Amino acid sequence: MAEALGGGRLPAATTLRILSDGRAGHEAQTLGIAEALGLSPDIRRIAPRPFFAALAPFGPPDPRDGAAFAAPYPDIALAAGRRTLPLLRRLKRASGERTFTVYVNAPATGRRAADLIVAPRHDALPGDNVVAPLTPANRITLERLAGARAAPDPRLAALPIPRVALLIGGDSRHGAYGAGQIAELEHIAASLLAGGYGVMATASRRTPKALREALKRVLVAPGGFFWDGEGENPYLSILANADSIVVTGDSVNMVGEAVATGASVHVVAPPRRARRIDAYLGALREAGAIRIWAGALEDWPAAPMNATPAIAHAIAEAYRRFAALRG
Repeated sequence: MAEALGGGRLPAATTLRILSDGRAGHEAQTLGIAEALGLSPDIRRIAPRPFFAALAPFGPPDPRDGAAFAAPYPDIALAAGRRTLPLLRRLKRASGERTFTVYVNAPATGRRAADLIVAPRHDALPGDNVVAPLTPANRITLERLAGARAAPDPRLAALPIPRVALLIGGDSRHGAYGAGQIAELEHIAASLLAGGYGVMATASRRTPKALREALKRVLVAPGGFFWDGEGENPYLSILANADSIVVTGDSVNMVGEAVATGASVHVVAPPRRARRIDAYLGALREAGAIRIWAGALEDWPAAPMNATPAIAHAIAEAYRRFAALRG
């Protein structure tokens, strides 16, 4: 869906607490929602000890994370990641049921995990209290992209035009990157450089060392750039200044952020087929937002697709109904 501004904003006096497990993908979603709501969140990061982390989401919260459910209680609590669920439940009870709770992603504990659940469509979670967007929430906006294009990261500005972003995920429950997949991605980077493109690559925390090293070897050549974690993170600038994007299909978040740019997005199939990933990529392909990588760049008209404003709108409307009933 095209980005719509303003529909999900709440009064600035509305208090919002984010329960964060520290994972970048989870924080990107919750912060993106907070920003779309027009609210400045109070972020409470948790670090449960191994015993409590192993019991999550079904067990009790770690008492050391008590600040997450301490007073004064917020109007809205937003959480992502299974380790946050015990704290979200405790916060709901501690507030006397007056805090409106929102959980992002499909909870293993079921639809009663929160007042509202934001679970991607490919999770196929039914329920009256479920919002099911096609793509996950993110912090990508048209304004931020325009700003990053107007003032690109100097390390990227020197690269040849047209530029291609190479967004690399990594090992997950959907499969590990073996020698064959690493060689394929190394070949993609090398062939793009040979074709005269500027290639801007970034990896995730899940990217295996062998894949990182292979891409670094290729992209040290003129026209290439690989962010190795040194200096300021150029991720937004990479997205904004890409004429085309090649992204690995194992990362739902990276694919969602890529299609929010309006660039032509090519997805490299993940190491192993997975029903949920297949459903996600299939829906995006049917919507014209992506094409599966077939060995060469293609160009087609692609409008930015970003579900974040619609997610914020659904949360705002649900909270208004909750607040009206609460009195």
